[in-house]
Amino acid sequence: MILKDELERVVLKQQDDLKKYLGTPRRFKVKIIPKFATIITGVRRGGKSTLVRQYLQSRQPVYYLYFEDIALAEFELKDFSRLENIYYDKLGEGGVYFFDEIQLIEGWEKYIRQLVDSGQEIIITGSTASMLSKELGTRLTGRHISLELYPFSYREFLDLEGKQHSINLFEKYLEKGGFPEYLKSDDVDVLRNLFQDIFYRDVLHRNLLRNEIVLKSLLHFLISNIGKEVSFNKLKNLVKAGSVNSISQFIDYFEQAYLLFSLKKFDYSLRKQMMNPKKIYCIDNAIIGRNAFSFSENKGRMLENLIFLELKRKGQQIFYHRNKSECDFVVQDKLKITQAIQVCYELDNFNQDRELGGLMDAMNHYDLKKGLIITFDQEDQFRKEGKQIHILPAWKWLS
Repeated sequence: MILKDELERVVLKQQDDLKKYLGTPRRFKVKIIPKFATIITGVRRGGKSTLVRQYLQSRQPVYYLYFEDIALAEFELKDFSRLENIYYDKLGEGGVYFFDEIQLIEGWEKYIRQLVDSGQEIIITGSTASMLSKELGTRLTGRHISLELYPFSYREFLDLEGKQHSINLFEKYLEKGGFPEYLKSDDVDVLRNLFQDIFYRDVLHRNLLRNEIVLKSLLHFLISNIGKEVSFNKLKNLVKAGSVNSISQFIDYFEQAYLLFSLKKFDYSLRKQMMNPKKIYCIDNAIIGRNAFSFSENKGRMLENLIFLELKRKGQQIFYHRNKSECDFVVQDKLKITQAIQVCYELDNFNQDRELGGLMDAMNHYDLKKGLIITFDQEDQFRKEGKQIHILPAWKWLS
């Protein structure tokens, strides 16, 4: 329990936080629907709170509370009724609720359901994907809108820079990624602290894990092998984990924290999708460069990771394809594969057969008439075996 005077002090102090610099406007649509809670999740310090403050800047009052404030360490479910009284007394009635990292409060979904049922406007932000499953699967089924926010897109990066596209700016984005604080400061310590926050707070502490060395070894290996197929059994032996199930659970923890993503091989059999090797991608290119290979060492993998993130940002249902050859991404719409996308930094005489072979294999397999190869800065189109092949610069595809 938290005392009323202390809770009131925190509420009024955090009201000042709402008025802080709102940053670069995001190209992301937030919406509130009556009788629904809007849930926005994403990686820690990816801009969720700033986004909502931008959206609510013309609204008054805003019933805001950030639950990672150390002063709220003793906050419990029953304190929400005391909190409401403070809101009404100090800020007035008819406000919109904005709770940040509310998942730290056990049973929070019960209170949110009560607000939903009474017709209140509610926005919740959090840095764990479990908010979309475990907690919401009980009390808020059918009563929430789930949105996922990623670090800055290329267009948002250009907005931050205040400039139009140039190939030098795109190369900077390819290397520096999209974390707002890091882009503004260009200070590697900001990136280092951000990564440590995600690892220790959202992976280790949140899941009550003790085997830090194993987790770090696994994470470093995965980040160093972005875009490659991984075998859980080989990973178990490599990092000396207890079992394949442990590896699967650890990777799930990384995904819940929005640090890594696993991509399945497409198959019409869901069982085979689960059994086949996965490919791993990372939330941001700057983290890859900091913890794995240098930017110049493998620009191709950086580009592939960037395209993966944009497909996720667009809400696409994606897989990789492997039959006779491999295609980086195939996009599923309902029950059908509708796009095949190959990514390579530069298409040349040395890799043309491999890159085209993988794309054509996917196009033939799913009966597609068009295919796309995304490169750093090449553009072309031609026909091959009666199919249309488009080669497009990544910056143009991202714009």
